[in-house]
Amino acid sequence: MSSGPNASKSDYVASIRARIGHDLLLLPGVTAVIRDRERFLLARHAHSGLWSLIGGAVEPGEEPKDAVIREVREETGASIAVAGIIGAYGGQPMMVDYPNGDRVAYVTTAFECHLLSAAAPDMDEILELGWFPRDRIAELPRRHWIDRVLADAAMA
Repeated sequence: MSSGPNASKSDYVASIRARIGHDLLLLPGVTAVIRDRERFLLARHAHSGLWSLIGGAVEPGEEPKDAVIREVREETGASIAVAGIIGAYGGQPMMVDYPNGDRVAYVTTAFECHLLSAAAPDMDEILELGWFPRDRIAELPRRHWIDRVLADAAMA
């Protein structure tokens, strides 16, 4: 999702990729909107160097809520509580071309989440984590689809 999951890490996606190569693949995803008052937790992803929200693909048979909890744990080491759904997002802004040539279009459900433990990034996927107020996020090199999610989160 541009939040940076490497879609080829999933056994499920790898099995599809074996048949379709790098062609466009539509995948359901999840996004964690983690905030501390007026600041949001963002991750700068290794594959793109861009800042984004934390998230990734939903595995077959997995509940989206469980997927967002898993993705946050995998990428940051943190535990979260899920408070609710902010919205669902897709379309052109959610299309990603990965460095290996894989093309993915995500439809993601964004969840409002709260940290239950400290975060420390998985240095394979995440270069750094940071807390930013919304006005500062506009200055970052980022995935622009997060602007819509954060605007919706601010209204929630």
